[in-house]
Amino acid sequence: MKTRIAILLLVGLMLGGASTQAQQAPMYTHYMYNTLVVNPAYAGSRDALTVTGLHRSQWVGFDGAPMTQTLTLHSPLRNEHWGLGLSLSNDKIGPTNNTSIFADVAYRMQISKKSKLAIGISAGINLFQADLNGVQLNQQGDQAFAVNIENHVAPNVGAGIYYSRERFYVGFSAPNILQNNYSKFGLSEGTPSIDREQRHYFAIIGTVIPITENFAIKPTAQLKFTEAAPVQADLTASVIIVKRLLLGAMWRSGDAVGGLIGLDITRQFHLGYSFDWSYGLKTGAYNYGSHEIVLRYDFLLFGNKQIHSPRYF
Repeated sequence: MKTRIAILLLVGLMLGGASTQAQQAPMYTHYMYNTLVVNPAYAGSRDALTVTGLHRSQWVGFDGAPMTQTLTLHSPLRNEHWGLGLSLSNDKIGPTNNTSIFADVAYRMQISKKSKLAIGISAGINLFQADLNGVQLNQQGDQAFAVNIENHVAPNVGAGIYYSRERFYVGFSAPNILQNNYSKFGLSEGTPSIDREQRHYFAIIGTVIPITENFAIKPTAQLKFTEAAPVQADLTASVIIVKRLLLGAMWRSGDAVGGLIGLDITRQFHLGYSFDWSYGLKTGAYNYGSHEIVLRYDFLLFGNKQIHSPRYF
């Protein structure tokens, strides 16, 4: 039935945030500012209580297009080896909504004078809802739309590792290790990319290359791996001017190109905006691109009165 195919594609989009190729995790152009969402080992790495908020409106002008918000908080403890974090996200696509709340714990080790290695774990829940009764059908009476999904709670855990220096970082993580099954909530069995959560693995890397005292290059990358889907790569190249203004360009494999702009309003407060346009999806002809805005603030802790040098990551 056409409606059965439609609901499978719809739920695939819900779980994918953007792609029907078994990729399920939401995508962000500002992934380099949203590290805690995918890697719990990042908690406490900025040596301050850091609060970051992000809003993404994807495929603006496309009815039912994805819209995502995240809020993260993380901080080191007085014992410098430990960091704690909290990650909240909300991902809405059409009649579906997925809200996540995760707590993060990281153990940080000083492995040399200028480098640290952290191992992190996270635990939390995904809260899934779907207003299937509100979907307009081209064929009435399809039982796939007969019952709404109300506040389905799915627990999950994650783990990650994160190595950092002042101008370099690399990490690897699996933020949702459990593959919760949705087939008992009206979704069809035998379609692994749709009826259960897919486990995703993330590899992240970035560096800052000083050119002059007031000019630096900042390349970053994020790779996303999951079963039965191509590796998705986000590559970004930015320039940092007078240690405050960031201008960048991004490319997402098979999906989008775009640009970023960011400003350190103070050493503690960062404001960023990005725009990307989908070149690899048929939706690209029917929307006005995707927009993101990110805000980050560092509240200093434990007697620190000022930040003496830029914090790049």
